[in-house]
This record gives sequence, structure tokens and C-alpha cells, in this order.
Amino acid sequence: MKALRTPPAPTPRAQAEEGREITLPGGHEVLLTRRHFLYGVAGIATLALMGTGAAWASGQTKGDDALATLSVPAEAVTSSNDLEEIGDSSTVMAIASTIKLPFGSLVWSCDDAVAACLLPTEVAKPLAQIGLIFPEAGTYLTVLEHAVGEAEGFEIYDVRANSAGVIWTEADIMDGVWRVYGATLSGETLGEPQLLDEGDVNWEMPTLACAANYGYWQRLPQLDGNARVEDSLLKRAAFGTSNAEVVYASQGRMACAPTSCGDAIIAVPRARTSGTYYQLTRIDGASGAVTDAMVLPASMKPLECGYGKTGFNFAFDGIYNYGDGIANLGTYMPLAPFEHPPLDAGEGAEDEGDDGAEANRFLPVAQANGGTRAYSDQPWFHYVRNPLSAPAWCGDWVLMRGQSGICAVDLAGKRYTSLPLENGASSYGEFLASTNMGARTITYSNIDHTSLEGDQTKLCLVRVWQPV
Repeated sequence: MKALRTPPAPTPRAQAEEGREITLPGGHEVLLTRRHFLYGVAGIATLALMGTGAAWASGQTKGDDALATLSVPAEAVTSSNDLEEIGDSSTVMAIASTIKLPFGSLVWSCDDAVAACLLPTEVAKPLAQIGLIFPEAGTYLTVLEHAVGEAEGFEIYDVRANSAGVIWTEADIMDGVWRVYGATLSGETLGEPQLLDEGDVNWEMPTLACAANYGYWQRLPQLDGNARVEDSLLKRAAFGTSNAEVVYASQGRMACAPTSCGDAIIAVPRARTSGTYYQLTRIDGASGAVTDAMVLPASMKPLECGYGKTGFNFAFDGIYNYGDGIANLGTYMPLAPFEHPPLDAGEGAEDEGDDGAEANRFLPVAQANGGTRAYSDQPWFHYVRNPLSAPAWCGDWVLMRGQSGICAVDLAGKRYTSLPLENGASSYGEFLASTNMGARTITYSNIDHTSLEGDQTKLCLVRVWQPV
């Protein structure tokens, strides 16, 4: 038994964070910050490349696309600064269990029953192992001690899991190649690893998600590689199989990594129209069908995305000089649940392909318009803090990470509370590991603290929260 996440200054932008540079597959150097994957003496980024910007375009594109975009007046937005504070968080949120992991661990959760974690080791090989956390029992277990391709120079770099299976990436950064693997999960037993995808220096290491019985991964071409003009792809495979399929294709780079939201995946491809419009897209985890969509104004690029009881949520790490009520740094979501209209012209994405070629899946812009207009008609909530992760729902409370701590918000009651930080937590504070709607939520912090008596505490402390 034994188990590894940051933004620039707008005009003004969010304050820059310290980090370090590392070479990724393809020879590209990036500055690793808290938002990026980093552990021990080695690290890798789940890339959040490209800046935001460009000028605003009106709510519809010219021509026959007739694309509607989100339009919310400032008076329809409630700010987190206007909420009532609950001083004692223990009156509304309680710790259900705690788990102690090795210092430097990273944790991701999209399932009430299990969470994935990367466990750093104290040796040069392997650098990290895959672990699983069982929140209800308050325990964890190492399920993969070595990369499948360790003999070829591969190391484990990222992982996601739910009750049905585990999906992870391995990379040989010396040769600039990566692989995606998946395996079933039965209780505490990991099934036989299946190779799902692989790529070279022309493709970024995929970002991962999972929902239902499928592992999902997002495949983007390198900006200066031979595949730079290729579509970005969201792919999936059923756990226990190696049969990969394209779920969604984007003509141009997707805005951010996909998010696991329990029974669905949230992706942000470009809308199928001229110009640069990002489309928040909810994809049913089991069927792969698009069930909700909303298009942001021209060139507004979210840093994070998610889905909750009130619909889509998204975050900006910069400030726009257009967009009216939806324009500033922070996290946005509708203030209350509402009836989501069906897609305008049928359900799901369309296929384009011939001669047996891989399907090019997308949503025609006309199908997204109904959802976009419905979202535009709603009152919205703005969490006015530097965004560092997607929100998670814990019962009727929505938890969000801002600055160095976690805030729990009751949207209906317009009140909030701040969860207490552990003594000795590192400078980046507490991370929100969960991204789903569940009965409990997981947070974690890496603690390196020496008491006045000289006693040292060095570990990753995972805390499982539930409403009182």
C-alpha cells in the first residue's frame, strides 16, 4: 500500500507565478507553474498554450453560418464579492476522511468511489507510479508500479480514473514519443493495459479524461510540427479494448484540456464557422453524443471548463475589453438551474468522411444556437478570483479554487465559506482535485513543515469533504 498543477498578467492579467523550464516531447521548452504537471526532479506539462485576445465581433457572424454567441449584460451577473460570508465553515462542510500520500503527489477525481493519483518515488526509475484513492474508506493503493514501456525508456506522466477504468500517458522524452494506455478497474484490481494511441514530436502529449466506461484523450498538433495544419481530435476507447474512435474534431486548436464531469466530458473546440469562436461542448460519456453546447464571443478563450447543476462553467485568466458581463478574470457559471433546450437541428455531432477515412466529427453551428441563446438569457455568477482549476459540485455547494484556498459557494442562498488550510501547506496552498457533481469533494495539499519542537511533517494530505 502506498500515490503528483498555474497564469500570466492581463492588461492587467493574473500575476505571474514562479516556475521552471523543461523540455517536452518535440524539443519544446515551457515554463512549468502550479497549473502544470510537476513532481520530484522531473516534470511535464499538460499544455495550456496560446494567449487570448483579438477584437470583439458581434453576436452573429456574417454569412449563412448565423452563429449566435453568448451575450450577458453586466447587470445580470452576481459577483462573489456580493455574497454573505459564513465564518465557521464546519457548520456547512465537514471532513469525511483524510489520506496521507508521499510528498509531491498529484490527485484527480471525477467519481465518488475512486480517485487517481501519481505517486513520486525516491529512485531514478520509475519516477512515478499510479495509485488509486478510495475516499469512503480513506485508503489508497499503488496499482501500477512501472510504465508499460519502461524497458524502452518510457515513464508515466499523467493519469485519470473512475470506477470503470484507468487511462494514463507514458512518454520517452529523450526520443520525443508518447503513448496512451487504458485498463479496466474491478474494485482494486487493474486489468491488462491496452495501447490506445501513440505519437511523436509532431503531436503534443494528450490530455486525459474519463466518463462512463470510456477513457478519453485530446490530441493536438504541435504548433510548429509537420502536423500543425491537422485537426485537433477528442478520441476515446472503451476500457478493456484498444478500439479507439474520434468523438469530436476541431478545425484549429481546442481551447483547453477536456474535463471529466462524472457522466460527461466537457471539451472546448472551435465552432464550425469562419473566425475563431470557442464552443463549450458537453459530450455524453456513454454515447459520445453532444448534449449541450454554447459559443463564446470571438476569440474569448477559456483556461478551464466544466459542467454542474446550472450548466457550463468556464474561467478566464485574463481581462477582455469587450463582452459586457462576461469579460473579466475569474470563473463564470449560470446562477441557477434552467431548462436546457434540445439542440436546434437534431442531436449529436455530424460525420464527414469517405472511402473509409476516419470520421471528422463536429457540431454544425446552427445546432449550438439554441443553447447559446438560452445561456444568454440566464442570470450568471462570477467568482472573482484568479482561476486555477475547474469547479466541483459537492451536494448543493459548488467548490472553487482561488488564490491559495478553496471556497464553497451556495448559489441559491448567495453565501460562501472558505475551507481552512492545513498548517505548513506549500505556497500554492490547497488544490481542488474533483471536477464532477458528487456527494463528496476531494482537495489536497503538499505539506513540508517543521514544528518549533523540530518535528518535521512532509507529505501530501488528501482531504475528503461532504456537506453537513
